[in-house]
Amino acid sequence: MHISQKLAQNDSVGKIGVSFEFFPPKTAQGVQNLYGRMDRMHGLGPSFIDITWGAGGRQSDLTCEMVGVAQSMYGLETCMHLTCTDMPRQRVDQALEAAYQAGCTNILALRGEPPRDQRNWEAADNGFRYAKDLVKYIREKYGNYFDIGVGGYPEGADDNSDVDLLIDHLKEKVDAGSTFIITQMFYNADGFVEWVRKCRVKGINVPIIPGIMPIQSYATFIRRANWTKTLVPPEWRQALEPVQNDDAAVRNIGKRLLADMCRKLLASGITHLHFYTMNLAQSTKLVLEELGLVPSNENPIRKSLPWRGECPVERGVGGPPYDKNLNLSVHTPSGLGKRRALR
Repeated sequence: MHISQKLAQNDSVGKIGVSFEFFPPKTAQGVQNLYGRMDRMHGLGPSFIDITWGAGGRQSDLTCEMVGVAQSMYGLETCMHLTCTDMPRQRVDQALEAAYQAGCTNILALRGEPPRDQRNWEAADNGFRYAKDLVKYIREKYGNYFDIGVGGYPEGADDNSDVDLLIDHLKEKVDAGSTFIITQMFYNADGFVEWVRKCRVKGINVPIIPGIMPIQSYATFIRRANWTKTLVPPEWRQALEPVQNDDAAVRNIGKRLLADMCRKLLASGITHLHFYTMNLAQSTKLVLEELGLVPSNENPIRKSLPWRGECPVERGVGGPPYDKNLNLSVHTPSGLGKRRALR
């Protein structure tokens, strides 16, 4: 099912939705550990999960593999990130085909960051320069088969601090055919609410999903905030600094700070929360418990899973039908990582 349909379904019954982001681990053992964690976090009732795009070689293959496992073994609605970085059109086509074969009907289209050895971002040969171009291409090739999300930046980007200009770029991405927005992490609820208001005034009417980064430890909290240039409210620092060397105390205070922020978001009309899990469960679960959003019948998934030594179950591919022989170009369109202007 499309994420936009999931959101509408939840709204129709007054349900607050949650979703989780995961990224491809670098080792085989890390992958197995993450599958077990995804199994347990299934019991937290996510409306969907998303898997970040591992740029280059094995990592991008692993993204596609993880999407397939989440869809077929877990029955989790999954959104696959897809970036423009180092992605000629042929590789984009291969990634989209892999998503289709896995039964995935949701894509988060991003420009992406430059490779580590490259200071400035450059489009790949025969690739795409901006996320809006990638959105247009997916719509032209697949019509409405994929629900397409894009990134939003409430506090600006590290290469563009002009929030109003970035809203203009966001409008271009929506006009190109995107149907939902997931934002960069932030800790300033009032600033986010004002940013959403500006988006609505600009005519951006698709669902906006706030990105929530749980607090694992003080050191990682500060490091990520500095790396992404995220504003940290003074009262947050005052609450966390005295216990910065006690990770358990930091998580306990952090869950309350984040829960209070989420309550402000929900009071403003937001109905879905997206958690950047960093492939960890505890801090996300603590926030959900504080908000009273953990299902009362929380249990890991009870399907047969390959790492349990059992036979996988047959999946049913959801989403709208897709005939590869159709001329899809005539169909009518409906961590994000480091803070960059991913146009």
